[in-house]
Amino acid sequence: MPKFNLSAYRTAVTKKQMQKIGIAGAGALSAAALAFTVVPADAETTTNEAGQAASVVYSADQIKNVKANVADQAAGASVKAEAVAAKQAEQKAEEKKAADEAAAKKAAADQAAKEREAKEAASRSAARPVAKPVEAKKVYANNLDGWIREALDIMDKNDIPGSYHGLYKNIIRESSGNPKAINLWDINAQNGIPSKGLLQVIPPTFETYHVKGTPDDIYHPVANIVAAANYAADRYGTIDNVNSAY
Repeated sequence: MPKFNLSAYRTAVTKKQMQKIGIAGAGALSAAALAFTVVPADAETTTNEAGQAASVVYSADQIKNVKANVADQAAGASVKAEAVAAKQAEQKAEEKKAADEAAAKKAAADQAAKEREAKEAASRSAARPVAKPVEAKKVYANNLDGWIREALDIMDKNDIPGSYHGLYKNIIRESSGNPKAINLWDINAQNGIPSKGLLQVIPPTFETYHVKGTPDDIYHPVANIVAAANYAADRYGTIDNVNSAY
């Protein structure tokens, strides 16, 4: 049997492995060259798109985190806005309360001032004697018109009915407006009690129906008219109902 040469064996094995490696490398290079040859013109674009897709897939978690951060920020902004709105509402409420309190104090002060002024005015009024208005004395003309008008005012105060026309027509018929007229020929004159004055009143009738406040003089024109009207009201209802001797 020939002698085994270990060194030669190792050398042979090493060469053989190197050959295999060389063949493999050559094959790999050939395959790479073939692949480069058959790759289309837009191979670079395809490669880039694949890289971009891979990049998008790779950053999905980051996008989720960004979205979460944005949502958190939006929620935080909403909470801050609500807090600001609440603070503003609280401030407005405090301002309104202060304004209402100031208005109430002012109203109370104004009311107190009015009451104080009213008390002071009442006190002054009480301290100062009230002067009664002096009624101006009415002036009547010293003629038939003035006598009738004055008599009507006195009659009105004593609830004696009668009108200007009723007095005037009877005065003209009885005396023609002469306050000193006297009848010396009728039955009364024959009995010693002649009729006298504007409305020709006999003395007993004048005394009975004389109105207090007028002169006690049968020839006084106003006293004569008022007494005659008082008598006519008692007997005929009013001097207006007298159209002849009465």
